[in-house]
Amino acid sequence: MVNSRLYLSCLLGLLLLMSCEDFVEIDAPKTELIGALVFTDIQTAEAALTGIYSQMTEGFGGFANYKTTMLTGLYADEFDDYTASTTQVEFYENALNPNNGDLLNLWNEPYSYIYQANAIIEGVSTIEGISEASKSQLIGEAHFIRAFCHFYLVGFFGDVPYINTTDYIENSEALRLPAADVYNRIIEDLNEATSRLTESYASDGRVRPNTYAAEALLARVYLYKGDWGGAENSANRVIGASEYQLETDLNAVFLADSNEAIWQLYPVITGLNTVEGFSFLFFSAPYNVALRPEVVDTFETGDLRLSSWIGSVTSGVDTFYYPNKYKVFFSSTLTEYYMVLRLAEQYLIRAEARTHMNNLDGALEDVNTIRNRAGLDNFSSTSNELILEAIYKERKQELLAEWGHRWFDLKRTGRADEVLSPLKLGWQSTDVLFPIPQTELLNNPNMTQNPGY
Repeated sequence: MVNSRLYLSCLLGLLLLMSCEDFVEIDAPKTELIGALVFTDIQTAEAALTGIYSQMTEGFGGFANYKTTMLTGLYADEFDDYTASTTQVEFYENALNPNNGDLLNLWNEPYSYIYQANAIIEGVSTIEGISEASKSQLIGEAHFIRAFCHFYLVGFFGDVPYINTTDYIENSEALRLPAADVYNRIIEDLNEATSRLTESYASDGRVRPNTYAAEALLARVYLYKGDWGGAENSANRVIGASEYQLETDLNAVFLADSNEAIWQLYPVITGLNTVEGFSFLFFSAPYNVALRPEVVDTFETGDLRLSSWIGSVTSGVDTFYYPNKYKVFFSSTLTEYYMVLRLAEQYLIRAEARTHMNNLDGALEDVNTIRNRAGLDNFSSTSNELILEAIYKERKQELLAEWGHRWFDLKRTGRADEVLSPLKLGWQSTDVLFPIPQTELLNNPNMTQNPGY
């Protein structure tokens, strides 16, 4: 008899490759309200806000729901591609066409959420009878969403418009801002969010950002800008918060009730937990993507992340590897939420910032906190360069297949050419930026294309 789990794996894999967008999706969340209804009262305003989070996870593979992780993993050196998908192959071969459908979604979806966040920022102030605390919460979350989406847009495309209004004419003609200016505006939004949000979560679970979520993203932005003091200070505030602790059991890190979670997204597709679990796990030869064997080979002997977060399947004489952070393939019992921000990253941010500020003892303490949790001995060195290399290695392994960390790390540290040119036929330095989608060039007379496309 054919193994039922294998049969289900193959069936659902086939459906995935057919891009069956409606498969096991629930109806559009009733929280997706638009227009004047948003500003009627606190309930409709909150519905509009939480509707953004629902949209982030309702699509069967969108910008905020698996595609950022997968596409940047293909573009960098995390994944091998086993599909016949032209759009995925273009990412894998660093041969992106401005008409690529996945590329368009990486542009359109964040800007859609930004537009909705702007509508909330502009409209909440018009609601009568709403408390200042409620206004502050809604506006703070909207600023966080706007910053979060722009962070990924500038990471993908470099110079991008920073959209902070719902004015259609203004937005349709928006100019690209230099990346440095985009990061500065992200910081402004996150500072606004930290000042408005509270330490407690305005939801069951950690699915609506609090002040520490904004602080955690702020630490990352400061790191990317090379503001080492800012990165350390923001990371300090998150690490020092009593709300968060590193999970001692690596298998508990990505659960819905993880103590390490700073911000998670609540899955809304019926019958699944996370789309990542459904898309990355396989039980025979891969039909979508698999981890590059070289990635697995970089783990040290005894690293618990290798046994807890990486799975393998042998098919014939070949062994294939997959991310096993999300362990639920297909289940209506919801035990895993989609992790967006977590505590371990903050230790690695602080370690890197401290190294650049010559606080080597502090840096080693942080990086060894992560190593020890993975079952590894302390790393020791008096060399800034060697400590940075150790931190980069820990980031590669700790943050494997999570939200594009590997791709962004290669870019921001200037190692993309060195690492990827031997792996990617025809790699060019200009490939560190994705092309601006062709439709955007046609729609906005002020939009320009990135070099190399």
